[in-house]
Amino acid sequence: MAEKLNFALVSPEREVFHGDVDQVVVPGSEGEFGVLPNHAPVMSVITPGTLRVLNDGSERRIFVNGGFADVTPEGLTVLAEDAVDLAAVNAAELDQQLKDAQDDLRDANSDAKRDSAKAALERLEAIRVALKH
Repeated sequence: MAEKLNFALVSPEREVFHGDVDQVVVPGSEGEFGVLPNHAPVMSVITPGTLRVLNDGSERRIFVNGGFADVTPEGLTVLAEDAVDLAAVNAAELDQQLKDAQDDLRDANSDAKRDSAKAALERLEAIRVALKH
């Protein structure tokens, strides 16, 4: 049996994934990087994008909205600010959420509301981009 990478993906709300996989491709601040078993230790800031989990010939794509990746001799841990399994995203619902977020930004009547609406819109737009790739 081939050696596996112990991988954990955690968001503030929950543990999104934990298990042994073949490889994980992380959207790092310096560009994408792949992590295989026995990878050299490294810590990286992750940027909004698609984290790809490769295992036994299949690929699971998860949108992460920032965070940190920590590779140790024990494996890879990703602490994501936000994580969404792209397989669970409904395109029609996403389009409606984008429209609602655009309306919220247009209707914002304070800096705080405008900042919040802008952040929500940017997150949804990044998810839409991730779905297309």
